[in-house]
Amino acid sequence: EVQLVESGGGLVQAGGSLRLSCAASGFTFDDYTIGWFRQVPGKEREEVSCISSSGHYTYYTDSVKGRFTISNDNAKNTVYLQMNNLKPEDSGVYYCAAADRGYGLTLESETTYDYWGQGTQVTVSS
Repeated sequence: EVQLVESGGGLVQAGGSLRLSCAASGFTFDDYTIGWFRQVPGKEREEVSCISSSGHYTYYTDSVKGRFTISNDNAKNTVYLQMNNLKPEDSGVYYCAAADRGYGLTLESETTYDYWGQGTQVTVSS
């Protein structure tokens, strides 16, 4: 059974940090691109970052560049999203997703991804 389990969300003040984790199981992790999406009420999910299977290629949406860092630990089948200098507009439900393609993807729509986690809430207070 394919599973993606996010953790690490919570409530933080503006300027603070959180580290999200996405633990994967049930598929060959090394063959997949992993993305982090954010969803706020009334809007579609937006991809904020993704990482190739090798970890060599990473992409970020403009609003988080310089503040967020995505990384992977293939030995643990886990992808992390380190979020620093958080802003209220970073609030939302964060989902990790896996696409059955290890490289060649940049920031994509949610339809590109095959598997999804249940999401973790991030709330940044001003």
